[in-house]
Amino acid sequence: MLSPTAAQDRAAALIDMARAAGADAADAVYSGSSSESVAVRLGLLEDVERSESEHIDLRVFSGRRSALIGSSDLSDAALMELASRAVDMARAAPEDQYAGFADAELLFKGPFPDLDVEDPVELTPAQLQARALEVEDAARSIKGVTNSEGGHASLSARNFALVTSHGFAGSFGGTMHGISATAIAGEGGGMQRDYAWRMAHHLADLPPLAEIGRQAGDRAVKRLGPGKLKSGPMPVVFDPRVGGSLVGHLTGAISGNAIARRASFLLGREDEQIFQPHITIHDDPLRLRGLSSHAFDGEGLPTGPRALVEGGKITGWLMDSAAARQLGSRPTGHAVRGAGGSPGVGTSNVHLAAGSLSVAELIADIDEGVFVTELIGHGVNGVTGDYSRGASGYRIVKGQIAGPVAEFTVAGNLIDMYRQLSVADDLEWHRSVNVPTIRVDGMMVAGD
Repeated sequence: MLSPTAAQDRAAALIDMARAAGADAADAVYSGSSSESVAVRLGLLEDVERSESEHIDLRVFSGRRSALIGSSDLSDAALMELASRAVDMARAAPEDQYAGFADAELLFKGPFPDLDVEDPVELTPAQLQARALEVEDAARSIKGVTNSEGGHASLSARNFALVTSHGFAGSFGGTMHGISATAIAGEGGGMQRDYAWRMAHHLADLPPLAEIGRQAGDRAVKRLGPGKLKSGPMPVVFDPRVGGSLVGHLTGAISGNAIARRASFLLGREDEQIFQPHITIHDDPLRLRGLSSHAFDGEGLPTGPRALVEGGKITGWLMDSAAARQLGSRPTGHAVRGAGGSPGVGTSNVHLAAGSLSVAELIADIDEGVFVTELIGHGVNGVTGDYSRGASGYRIVKGQIAGPVAEFTVAGNLIDMYRQLSVADDLEWHRSVNVPTIRVDGMMVAGD
């Protein structure tokens, strides 16, 4: 894997090759990664994995015609052939009136801020194994845990570079430490499983291993002996582990690409009161040590904090350059690039602001409801907003969390759900989408 500086130089060399081959304009993206992970089960080593990969993508333009091609061979000969093939492909492609780069005056000129996403701490395979054993031991120590699907510890690194022919060049590196455990409780057909995990750029930001392990074990034991729910309308409360998915549906719906395709349930609702007035949702790509922090987007534009929802209303669409041209607007710094693809639209470190009520206060007036800790399936229609997911969790009876329940479905429409949404004060900050406990009144629950 190339260093960020070397990756940027290699991408710049590929741009020069593309221009020499006849491209009117070009950009190149390098993405390299390495990872090492160790898995244990029942106190024994189960798996050790080491991987390393790198890929470079070249996008070239011939007028309004474009082509994208990539390679994992970064030699001069391979890249020269890549550039030549890309130009030939672009000349044969159909025209796209919306294709092209972001305007040069919008590009990030630097200097790039240090977002502290790279940890100098390195762990040996033996150290990773010791961490995996410790987290699994903690899970297995919980009374009622009868088996284990293992403990897992990992360390990975990623380097990224983007260079364009019209004036942008940038690169960065980052690391990620991970730890997880999955515990099984009970016997025979009554067994239940659950898990706990954490990831962070810096090892020091992870909680104690024993805490993660005990959490996995406790969760598995609490799920033993699940009952059934009666069908009908009732309040549904989403644990922070799963509540972030509700925000994810929102960010997909405010993507300029979805709006341009007229494939969003929020189309035409720019000025409506989508949420209650106190609901605020922010995206902050410059958050120090944030899991998805980045100083520039996939087109070389500067990023910055932005309210996605303020006063209960959406603040506008998120756009890359192509979507902005289609909608007659300006890109918002939300372009994302991955290996083998043109720019798309995405967010970074998103959070739904906490409310003022504790979880106990949030559910205190619920006579009969359900607390969801797991969602199953993908029954969400991004065009209509219709929502239907399998779920498991716990009953709420007279304001108290009661016994476990499973094999039920929660359903509604996202517009109606957002209008009924309220939140507790227990905002968590260790995911890319961070939310407190969320309550949605009036959902349909299908159980027995």
